[in-house]
Amino acid sequence: MPLVTSPRRELGFAVQQIVQAPSDSEFFNQLLPAIKDASRGGQGQQLLQSLSHYSANRESEIERICSTNHQGFVASVDQLIHVRDGTVGISSEILQVNQSIQSSTEKLVEQKRALVDSRAVRQNIDEATQALRACLEVLRLANQVHDLLGRKSHYSALRALDELQDVHLREITQYKIAEMIQQSVPTTKKMIAEAVMSDLNTWLFRIRETSQFLGEVAFYHTEQRRTRQKDRAESSPYLSNFKLNSAIELISDETEEFDILDNEDVQVDFTPLFECLHIHNALGQTDKFRAEYAATRRQQKDLLIPASVTLVDAEGASLSELLEGIAGFAIVEKATLDKTPELRSIADVNDLWDSMCQSAIVLISKALHEVTNAEVILKIKGHMALFIQTMDSWSYPVGVLDAFLLRLFEKYAELLERRFSDDFQEIVSTDDYMPMPINNLDEYDKVVNVSWYTPDKARDEIRFPCVLPFSQMYPLCCIDIRNFLNQFYFFSDDHFQQPNVIDETLRASLDGLLSKSVCRLLVERLNSQYLGQIVQILINLEHFEIACQELEPLLAAARSTVSVGGSLSLRATDEFRSNKKTAEKRIFELVNSKIDDLVETAGYDWMAPTFEKEPSNYMQTLTRYLSNIMNSVLLGLPTEIKELIYFDALSHAATMVLSLPLATEVRHINPNGVAALAKDVQYLTEFVDTLNNPILRENLDELQQTVLLMQSENSDEFYDVATRNKKYGRVDAMNGPVLLEK
Repeated sequence: MPLVTSPRRELGFAVQQIVQAPSDSEFFNQLLPAIKDASRGGQGQQLLQSLSHYSANRESEIERICSTNHQGFVASVDQLIHVRDGTVGISSEILQVNQSIQSSTEKLVEQKRALVDSRAVRQNIDEATQALRACLEVLRLANQVHDLLGRKSHYSALRALDELQDVHLREITQYKIAEMIQQSVPTTKKMIAEAVMSDLNTWLFRIRETSQFLGEVAFYHTEQRRTRQKDRAESSPYLSNFKLNSAIELISDETEEFDILDNEDVQVDFTPLFECLHIHNALGQTDKFRAEYAATRRQQKDLLIPASVTLVDAEGASLSELLEGIAGFAIVEKATLDKTPELRSIADVNDLWDSMCQSAIVLISKALHEVTNAEVILKIKGHMALFIQTMDSWSYPVGVLDAFLLRLFEKYAELLERRFSDDFQEIVSTDDYMPMPINNLDEYDKVVNVSWYTPDKARDEIRFPCVLPFSQMYPLCCIDIRNFLNQFYFFSDDHFQQPNVIDETLRASLDGLLSKSVCRLLVERLNSQYLGQIVQILINLEHFEIACQELEPLLAAARSTVSVGGSLSLRATDEFRSNKKTAEKRIFELVNSKIDDLVETAGYDWMAPTFEKEPSNYMQTLTRYLSNIMNSVLLGLPTEIKELIYFDALSHAATMVLSLPLATEVRHINPNGVAALAKDVQYLTEFVDTLNNPILRENLDELQQTVLLMQSENSDEFYDVATRNKKYGRVDAMNGPVLLEK
């Protein structure tokens, strides 16, 4: 442990250092600090005592030294006295300086004490100022958050709140205000979330109000694409093989830039949605926001679907509004999915889409019963096709809508068939069944152009007025058939994914119309007793058969590429062909019935007393009747049919004439009666010879040989087989003996 040096020893050491200074300047350099230190330590008096003690010691030592050398001593004493005087003066100056230093030191201490006090106050003021500024900054930021909320700068408000909480509040945690503001942070965050959700709900409401117009703009854009595709197909037929939304069409149309969500007609700004999503992400409430947004969109979807639609309004506004609203809603959903995949999933969007499609299909299906016009169905299909093509371009699945188009087509085919069936029935029932008169070339061209008919003469060889073989119903039915075909294929325009269904349905429907509404009605009219009408029906059936034969390759050529190839046949062709036979039989029946009536009026007197020189009236009437119908009523029939009618009529006439002498009531026939019969047979034979058809003459062989047998004087010839086969080979073996007996 160091030794403690006493103050007195220190002063003695200091005095020794002072007096041993080698020079005056060094002396004063040593003296002044010693005085200053002694004054500060309150040892000024002790310093004087030490100096006096040191002076007394030196005087004693001087006296001792001077006792041996008085003269030197005296001189030394004088010198010492002089020094002493100086020392006394210096001492008094030192005292004065000491007093002055003490006075200054006291003032300095007071000033230093005041300075220390002022520094503490100032530090307190600085700390208070700094704390106040920090609090004011916190309050400014807090107010700024609310100001930003008022200006709807929600994200900026949230950032300012985060900065306030994470930075500035930590600087004033020791103050009560920090605790108060910290407690208000959750409430403020809730206010921000509610404010941004309020803005989002406003945006969603505007989106819902804009959906229909957005869909209308999308439909218009699709119509423009259709037009451009048709123009390209006309300029390059190869492009006609590619439908709308195909890769080729999309590439060809890529130069036409059009943003459905941002154009001169409609602008959809997703900023409120982005801001809301970003803020909820920052608040850690993404899942909650996703659920709330999905629920809101489901509610909007439900509000979008009306309770019912009507399909019979003039402009189709009800259906258009429904489809446009769905399209606009779905477009916004798809854009939301593309822009914010973390908010909407493909499954969510497709679920909404499927739900809207099903709702639309149910509404349209319920309203279909009120549609009775095929044209209305065609308009509905047009709206649906535009809707499907528009949504297909947004990559939505449209399979269920394509399937619904098939149901629409079935309804369309049903209405078309019903309408044309009524038209055909009216045409058939109101026809005059007379050859169609043509007054001029213009009428002729119109009829030939719409009918499946090949004239016998060249166009420039025809003289007017003229008549065509068929009645007016045939070209009218041909016009309806062409319209029926065209309107069937109208359904496949723009968009229809099952053209093979159209092909098959058209064939079946056309078969049904021709078979039931034309052929059957014509056959029903064969019950008429008017031969001219029956003949005209037969001619019409002939031309309808030709029309069916012409239609078969036409339908085969018009089939879509997905349909099964090969030939195509109409069942109606066989029906018209088979019912021609029915009409021919009916003609035979009427002609034969007339022949029966005439033969019944023969009135032969088999026991006539005189010889008749002229043919009977009934025979003359019969031949005149046959000649007249062939040159008038049956004139329009084909030659082979007329010959067949002649053949059957003559055969029937010969049979009926032959039955007269075989009647049971005729018991005896004299030669005059036989001569009268022979006269009539000869007259009939001469009439047949004028027809220049040897085959027809064969029908009279039995009648002629029977008359010859009745005129024969040798009846035994009939019983001679050789002679009978030679002269009477056509005479019935049972009838010959009966007549010979009579």
